[in-house]
Amino acid sequence: MKREKPIFEGAATAIITPFRDDKVDFDALGNIIENQIAAGIDAIVVCGTTGESSTLTDEEHRETIKYTVDKVAKRVPVIAGTGSNDYAYAVDLSQHACEVGADALLHVTPYYNKASQLGLVKYFSKIADNVDKPVILYNVPSRTGCSIGIDAYKELAEHPNIAATKEACGDISFIVKLCRAVGDKMDIYSGNDDQIVPLMSVGAKGVISVLSNVAPAKTVEMAHACLDGDYKKGAALQLEYLDLINALFMTVNPIPVKVAMSMLGYCTDELRLPLCGMTEAENEKMRRILNEYGGRII
Repeated sequence: MKREKPIFEGAATAIITPFRDDKVDFDALGNIIENQIAAGIDAIVVCGTTGESSTLTDEEHRETIKYTVDKVAKRVPVIAGTGSNDYAYAVDLSQHACEVGADALLHVTPYYNKASQLGLVKYFSKIADNVDKPVILYNVPSRTGCSIGIDAYKELAEHPNIAATKEACGDISFIVKLCRAVGDKMDIYSGNDDQIVPLMSVGAKGVISVLSNVAPAKTVEMAHACLDGDYKKGAALQLEYLDLINALFMTVNPIPVKVAMSMLGYCTDELRLPLCGMTEAENEKMRRILNEYGGRII
């Protein structure tokens, strides 16, 4: 039987992983988590794309999930990014996340392998068979070279442990069709901050957000306006924060958001290669945008 209650409704932050001297800065991470919860965030996603999971060591990945679960202490759901293009590793990491108390798991489409639609159905289904927490799929073809089609979604929506999908394909027409095809069996979350209100207007339950690292309260306000049926207010906030959203994606995520969080005093702007810092022109643009929003970016 499918879950009756969504894992969360509203806004979840795809939280950054702060580094200092090439190590995870757990003190900074803890402060960021506390700020998120104080701002009213509905859930926290740890070790996703924005958390630079691809360059975390296995030990760091596990420690960061556990630290986040312990720090959050059940105040909001914690969703652990445990996806991989290696099935055995994905299951092992997912089982660890379940053991340490994560509330749900985020599984990206397996990158580089270029799986067929049948392969995707088998892959996600078998992962979901081997964990005791709900699975959120993550469809982001621009990063993985692999996309879940409508027919595959229909099959996956029948699995009792596949609860939702984070849709970041960017194709609103496709996602509208997806909402019609599986919206009564699978919760849908926007994976793009510039599409929160459009997707919630056709049934999405919220957003897994990069913007909410920098502006958690406003992202929550936008998503909850839509949950309350006040799409006029939601649309006004979507448009008001569009410049900031665009700035956070002026180059490859999570580079700009890590820089922005550093400028706001939360952490260093340290990244791991092949990700690197922005140009001085890009940095100046980010400073200008942050200054334009002033005290509202909370």
